[in-house]
Amino acid sequence: MEFVSAFDIFKIGVGPSSSHTLGPWKAALDFLQKIKGRNVNYIGVELFGSLSKTAIGHGTDVAIMLGLSGYDPITIDTQKINEYIDLIRTSSKIILNNSPVEFNYTQSFVFHRISLDYHPNGMQLKAELDNGELISETYFSVGGGFIEQEREIDLSVESSFSKISYPISSEADLLGYINKTGLPIWQIVLKNELDLDSEANVKDRIIEIWETMKECMYNGCHTKGILPGGLNVKRRAEEINLKLLLGQETSNVEKWISAIKNTPQSFNNINQWISCFALAVNEENAAFGRIVTSPTNGAAGILPAVFMYYYCFENYQSNHDIMRYFLTASEIGSLFKKGATISAAAGGCQAEVGVSASMAAAGLTELKGGSPGQVLMAAEIAMEHHLGLTCDPVGGLVQIPCIERNAIGAMKAIAASNLALHSDPDSAKVTLDDVIKTMWHTAQDMNEKYRETAEGGLAINIASKLLPNC
Repeated sequence: MEFVSAFDIFKIGVGPSSSHTLGPWKAALDFLQKIKGRNVNYIGVELFGSLSKTAIGHGTDVAIMLGLSGYDPITIDTQKINEYIDLIRTSSKIILNNSPVEFNYTQSFVFHRISLDYHPNGMQLKAELDNGELISETYFSVGGGFIEQEREIDLSVESSFSKISYPISSEADLLGYINKTGLPIWQIVLKNELDLDSEANVKDRIIEIWETMKECMYNGCHTKGILPGGLNVKRRAEEINLKLLLGQETSNVEKWISAIKNTPQSFNNINQWISCFALAVNEENAAFGRIVTSPTNGAAGILPAVFMYYYCFENYQSNHDIMRYFLTASEIGSLFKKGATISAAAGGCQAEVGVSASMAAAGLTELKGGSPGQVLMAAEIAMEHHLGLTCDPVGGLVQIPCIERNAIGAMKAIAASNLALHSDPDSAKVTLDDVIKTMWHTAQDMNEKYRETAEGGLAINIASKLLPNC
């Protein structure tokens, strides 16, 4: 068993992919520490399986170069990413721990279509030292920005798990604690977080997550143009936002939100805003913008879109609601990570958009006064109707169909919450544990070409039309 913190599920970073961008970036940063203080003559990068097949579209190569250069995905100036990468390419040098090393892109990167045994997202980072010694490390990006090494036993994870009050590996465990304590899910999660950190830090970090999401939505709703990558996908959130605001322009996030709250409260208007919020996030994600994994980058628009819906059009009260929503949602994401996967390369898009919709449905149900049973029921309903959803990114880019899927996933999350709020969990025929198990079995049965390889579905049927040179 492992402890998965809310801050493992929600990570501030850079798009477009948590498993293909953020994970490799973190692996490169880890490798950089392993070669610190060594005289390096050459750096080599080998990518395998899904990580290789969609590397360029997902910015895997960019992420690794930035990580080796020492840039942090949380703090990097995203507006300068192209500048940093252009310098590496034109100079054929990369600065490792303040020392320039020869780095020829075409020679330093090797792309293997085969997968390593442990996980489809494998990578090997190699450094040849001036004394001839070769340092090599193999990493696996297992979804949501998590990285693992096959031989590794993470003692810190085991230690953390032993320190928390409520170790949870299944819905059944969670229900046991709920029945024993009478606490709602979010308070059980909070108690575990407080076993490892101060209350002030936990609250500040949760608020920072929401503030980052708000900024991301605002940026996405105020940026027009074409997304990078060659598909020539037009940004739509800016145009929708301006239309819904009847042409009114706003100068900052809070004025923007105030203007949204003053728009008509009709079903159609609110429905369009929800889609706009989700599109805004995932357009920013596709453009290497600042986002929050929720639990992945490819599904990063659903959680903020659903909460923004509640924030603007429902009964939002205070920061207390932010805590309730995100802590509840994080536990659902944790259960899927432990019992199945949150990696599209291992489970298809059901592992990303499906899990995110499940998390959002649970969080919204908590906010609307649902019982813990109804919260878990909402999570189950949302995933039940994403089972089998494939990952078929056209051109390996997190754009088609990924961006629109977030808008649809947000709608499904709200529908699942409404169904659960009008249902009796005791009469439910399917539990969350059942659907997590089923999702994992479905993932294992899914043909590899539908698991983030860009070798099936839309990625094949329209790729030649949109990318004639591919």
